[in-house]
Amino acid sequence: MADGSAPTRTRTERRLAEWAHRRLPGPAYEFLAFGLKMAWASLYAGIMLALILGTKFLWQPGWPLARYDFLTLAAVTTQVLLLAFRLETPREALVILIYHLVGTIMEIFKLKMGSWAYPEPGLLKLGGVPLFTGFMYACVGSFMVRAIRLFDMRFDPYPPFWATALLAGAIYGNFFSHHYVADLRYLLMAGTLLLFWRTRIHYRPGHRVFWMPLPLAAFLTSLFLWIAENVGTLTGTWLYPGQKGFQLVSLGKLGSWYLLLYLSFVLVTLVHKPRPRDPVATTG
Repeated sequence: MADGSAPTRTRTERRLAEWAHRRLPGPAYEFLAFGLKMAWASLYAGIMLALILGTKFLWQPGWPLARYDFLTLAAVTTQVLLLAFRLETPREALVILIYHLVGTIMEIFKLKMGSWAYPEPGLLKLGGVPLFTGFMYACVGSFMVRAIRLFDMRFDPYPPFWATALLAGAIYGNFFSHHYVADLRYLLMAGTLLLFWRTRIHYRPGHRVFWMPLPLAAFLTSLFLWIAENVGTLTGTWLYPGQKGFQLVSLGKLGSWYLLLYLSFVLVTLVHKPRPRDPVATTG
């Protein structure tokens, strides 16, 4: 994609698109193709959430392998299988690796500051953080890069890279610095709107091209991530201070996810350069 050529799809993705096209006429095809592609883009995240839920109800404390360690090994195995069966491209795996490193560093710091806790035992930890948590962050990067490829996304107009990198750096830094100085999240949110308010995402579920403002897409995605985070606390995989039993995660976390998505997107652009809209495309 960095060279401006159309993104390639795996054989499985092409078969999925052909199946939907044969069976779904008109607007129904566009609507259901959108849902199918979104589900397919969420493949890695869906597998991880299923593993978290499944192990919560099946795992026994007396088993020789800790649940956290199993989740780490399962995450690595899933990554290898996705590449082996060509359900994921090497570039997507690179995004996952970058995001894993960025997420793990932040997790170690946040755990030390008492922002949240991992109550279960495990051997595969770094600084007290179970290594599978880096893959949970990587799920976000995986979803983004797969969605960009599957929907043939174009961004128009897209801000200069230096400006987006500066914003991403400030967002990442604020996740650390707000423990010591003023929290700048609201200024940073305003910065995302200022920088991206004109940017439209042009995407193709089936045959027609639609568009959505990038900040709106970021907000909607952050809402889904907040729902997924509630799955994590429901299963006790991680807990926030004061949580006893199941309690909905504070809606204030939506702001954190919203900002994290911009950091995620800039990381994705390191390996997938945003492409401009095709001027001959017909928008929906």
